Amino acid sequence: MQVAVWDTYVARKDGTVMHFDIIAPREVKDPGVIYAYGDEYLKTKGQSKQPLTSRECRFCHIETVTPQWQNEISQKGYAIYEMENCS
Repeated sequence: MQVAVWDTYVARKDGTVMHFDIIAPREVKDPGVIYAYGDEYLKTKGQSKQPLTSRECRFCHIETVTPQWQNEISQKGYAIYEMENCS
Protein backbone atom coordinates (compact mmCIF):
# COMPACT_ATOMS: atom_id res chain seq x y z
CA MET A 1 0.00 0.00 0.00
CA GLN A 2 1.20 3.47 -0.87
CA VAL A 3 0.56 6.37 1.51
CA ALA A 4 0.75 10.14 1.24
CA VAL A 5 2.88 11.97 3.78
CA TRP A 6 1.76 15.47 4.78
CA ASP A 7 4.49 17.46 6.56
CA THR A 8 2.93 19.46 9.40
CA TYR A 9 4.15 22.22 11.74
CA VAL A 10 1.67 23.54 14.30
CA ALA A 11 2.32 26.14 17.00
CA ARG A 12 1.40 24.76 20.41
CA LYS A 13 -0.47 26.93 22.91
CA ASP A 14 2.86 27.52 24.73
CA GLY A 15 4.47 28.83 21.52
CA THR A 16 6.69 25.82 20.72
CA VAL A 17 6.18 24.23 17.33
CA MET A 18 5.00 20.65 16.94
CA HIS A 19 6.41 18.83 13.92
CA PHE A 20 4.61 15.69 12.77
CA ASP A 21 3.55 13.92 9.61
CA ILE A 22 -0.03 13.00 8.80
CA ILE A 23 0.03 9.67 6.94
CA ALA A 24 -3.04 8.84 4.84
CA PRO A 25 -3.89 6.46 2.01
CA ARG A 26 -2.55 7.77 -1.27
CA GLU A 27 -6.11 8.09 -2.59
CA VAL A 28 -7.00 10.72 0.04
CA LYS A 29 -6.18 13.96 -1.77
CA ASP A 30 -8.65 16.39 -0.21
CA PRO A 31 -6.67 18.74 2.06
CA GLY A 32 -9.81 19.30 4.16
CA VAL A 33 -9.87 15.61 5.07
CA ILE A 34 -6.17 15.71 5.96
CA TYR A 35 -6.66 18.82 8.11
CA ALA A 36 -9.54 17.09 9.91
CA TYR A 37 -7.19 14.19 10.71
CA GLY A 38 -4.68 16.70 12.06
CA ASP A 39 -7.34 18.43 14.15
CA GLU A 40 -8.39 15.09 15.61
CA TYR A 41 -4.77 14.35 16.53
CA LEU A 42 -4.25 17.81 18.04
CA LYS A 43 -7.23 17.25 20.34
CA THR A 44 -5.50 14.16 21.76
CA LYS A 45 -2.52 16.37 22.61
CA GLY A 46 -4.54 19.11 24.32
CA GLN A 47 -3.93 21.44 21.38
CA SER A 48 -7.42 21.74 19.92
CA LYS A 49 -8.33 24.89 18.01
CA GLN A 50 -4.73 25.51 16.90
CA PRO A 51 -4.57 26.65 13.25
CA LEU A 52 -4.11 23.84 10.74
CA THR A 53 -4.28 25.03 7.13
CA SER A 54 -2.14 24.85 3.99
CA ARG A 55 0.30 27.14 5.77
CA GLU A 56 0.95 24.54 8.50
CA CYS A 57 0.37 21.30 6.56
CA ARG A 58 1.58 20.42 3.06
CA PHE A 59 1.77 17.31 0.94
CA CYS A 60 5.36 16.06 1.03
CA HIS A 61 5.71 12.70 -0.75
CA ILE A 62 4.40 9.18 -1.38
CA GLU A 63 5.96 6.15 0.28
CA THR A 64 5.28 2.54 1.17
CA VAL A 65 3.24 2.03 4.33
CA THR A 66 4.93 0.57 7.43
CA PRO A 67 3.19 -2.15 9.48
CA GLN A 68 2.57 0.32 12.35
CA TRP A 69 1.03 2.90 10.02
CA GLN A 70 -1.06 0.21 8.34
CA ASN A 71 -2.56 -0.76 11.71
CA GLU A 72 -3.38 2.86 12.57
CA ILE A 73 -4.83 3.56 9.13
CA SER A 74 -7.00 0.43 9.39
CA GLN A 75 -8.33 1.63 12.76
CA LYS A 76 -8.90 5.34 12.17
CA GLY A 77 -8.15 6.16 8.54
CA TYR A 78 -4.80 7.86 9.12
CA ALA A 79 -1.57 7.63 11.12
CA ILE A 80 0.63 10.21 12.78
CA TYR A 81 4.43 10.16 12.81
CA GLU A 82 5.62 12.42 15.63
CA MET A 83 8.96 14.19 15.16
CA GLU A 84 9.33 17.22 17.43
CA ASN A 85 7.57 18.72 20.47
CA CYS A 86 4.59 16.37 20.27
CA SER A 87 4.64 15.14 23.89
